[in-house]
Amino acid sequence: MLILGIDTATTQVSVAVGGHEGVLAAVQSSKPRRHAESLAPAIEFACQQARVELREISVVAVDLGPGLFTGLRVGIATAKAMAHALRVPMIGVPSLDLLAFPARFSNRLIVAAIDARRGELFSATYRQVPGGLQRLSDHTIGTPEDLASELIATGEECLLVGDGALRYREVFDGLTKVELVGGELAAPSATSLVMLAHAQALREQFVKPWDLQPLYLRKPDAEINWSTRHGR
Repeated sequence: MLILGIDTATTQVSVAVGGHEGVLAAVQSSKPRRHAESLAPAIEFACQQARVELREISVVAVDLGPGLFTGLRVGIATAKAMAHALRVPMIGVPSLDLLAFPARFSNRLIVAAIDARRGELFSATYRQVPGGLQRLSDHTIGTPEDLASELIATGEECLLVGDGALRYREVFDGLTKVELVGGELAAPSATSLVMLAHAQALREQFVKPWDLQPLYLRKPDAEINWSTRHGR
């Protein structure tokens, strides 16, 4: 079983190919607002590095969000089109799950935070369990100050990951029980996506392309701006 993983939820485009033998190849590109230009070459290069043909792919996995609206649309639309063309099933994984996954060996409360723009963060909390992580909260959107207050209220040692935490570092730096992880865990990755999708594939937790729905949490900025102007 070969899985193609596509992640475009943040400013980073990430593609990986893998299966039973683990991740065979992974490509990352950080070119803000150029997801549509970067994604197809990244897919092609990842397949070349893994020495596989696209026709050998048996599952297409994609980051469902939450994240940047335009990036998510590009990634999900491309993943659906490829799954339809290859006639293979899909697996969707939320971006915050992918962001927290590399920190799964920590026994602290793991908090994933993605920059949602407009002074807000997408976030969720996780805890280590045998074999991986368990999400403890829903995916939420709120201000950095709201998240900081929630972390203080837990009274626990916390590991904070994601570009949202880094962007608003000044809000979290003074919290004595909170450690911010650097750039290596700033964005969700297709490597984590392939690993998590493989576990779901073994359980045959597939989704038809037309049934896969993105997780936006709020309206796109363009729609918000239009509503604001119309309201005025």
